[in-house]
Amino acid sequence: MNPGINTANHPGSHRNRRRPGCLDIPWRLLVSILLSTLAASVHAQRARDLGIEFDGLPGPLNAITDVAGVAVGHTTLIADTADGHAIRTGVTAILPRGSGSLMDPVMAATFALNGNGEMTGSAWVEESGLLEGPVMLTNTHSVGIVRDATIAWRIRAAGPDASGYTWSLPLVAETWDGHLNDINGFHVQAQHAEAALESATGGAVTEGNVGGGTGMICHEYKCGIGTSSRVVDAPGQAYTVGVLVQANYGMRDSLSITGVPVGRHMRDHRVYTEEDPQAKESGSIIIVVATDAPLLPHQLKRLAKRASLGLARMGSVAGNGSGDIFMAFGTGNPASQTGLQQVLMLGNEQMDPLFTAVVQATEESIVNALVAARDMVGEGGHYARAIPHEQLVHWLQHYRRLAR
Repeated sequence: MNPGINTANHPGSHRNRRRPGCLDIPWRLLVSILLSTLAASVHAQRARDLGIEFDGLPGPLNAITDVAGVAVGHTTLIADTADGHAIRTGVTAILPRGSGSLMDPVMAATFALNGNGEMTGSAWVEESGLLEGPVMLTNTHSVGIVRDATIAWRIRAAGPDASGYTWSLPLVAETWDGHLNDINGFHVQAQHAEAALESATGGAVTEGNVGGGTGMICHEYKCGIGTSSRVVDAPGQAYTVGVLVQANYGMRDSLSITGVPVGRHMRDHRVYTEEDPQAKESGSIIIVVATDAPLLPHQLKRLAKRASLGLARMGSVAGNGSGDIFMAFGTGNPASQTGLQQVLMLGNEQMDPLFTAVVQATEESIVNALVAARDMVGEGGHYARAIPHEQLVHWLQHYRRLAR
């Protein structure tokens, strides 16, 4: 049990309920899953490590942090409580300008493909065209505490403005991890959000069962956090587009990877059974797009919308119960909000390469989340299997969609 993780009982919890079709986990499988989780902590593979080919040119890290200044941090909570419940959750922080995100906003926009979810602070982003502070990702029932903790962290780190006050409406988004996590145990605390913020750095981004993605499932496989990037040519210079996803959506049969209907060929080891009334498109995904291209807020909204097409490539239909909420921010213009400002705007005619980059990087980010994730045992003995790499490679080879 990790220090500071709340294990108290909470009324109204789902913790003793088992979804139809969930299996009791055999002890031999439990040992196998624990060993594979340990191995994953040593080396987490990415999609390209398996030889999967994607369109477009990635940045050096193939991550959202290829956009200069962007920093990402995770707090991952994996523990079992004294009363037998499973903590499988966490927080992910994205700082658009690194430590400068405290006081220097970026132009931004949001887009809800299907709004069965939450992204706090989005109304002001839409009104002002600015994102003031970090983007935080967590589970559905921890949005409030992460929001409050982010405000407190910013006040302590940046202090008041010239008026003597500090004002903050942070962007906090969620997906539901209640299949594997004791979500009604409210285990995410303020210090966990603060730790994610304090640990945010540039460089390589850890993927899979980490941060806000710790307990997430997509296409009935273990999933979580994934990221990717693209470098595109535009008049005068090259620009970078980066994407980070927290993926928790989709059914097995619809899963498509680089155009191959792998889900139809890999129907074993389902999380749910066909008889389960919950076996429908009812999950969620948060997609964060970053770019250093000089774009205005209405252009960034156009960019955010294109994430829908990358999600569609994976086989999602954004079902009624799915929270598919996206946002895009741009670091290519000045941060100041006062006085007369001069800003740059890439012409709309030059945006097609950026649109293409968002679609490509969104698709690869989701596949990276699937490939990096590992088997996980969770609340009530529920477990989610990671996508079997050997089977995936086999079917991609079958369709001649593998690089090697």
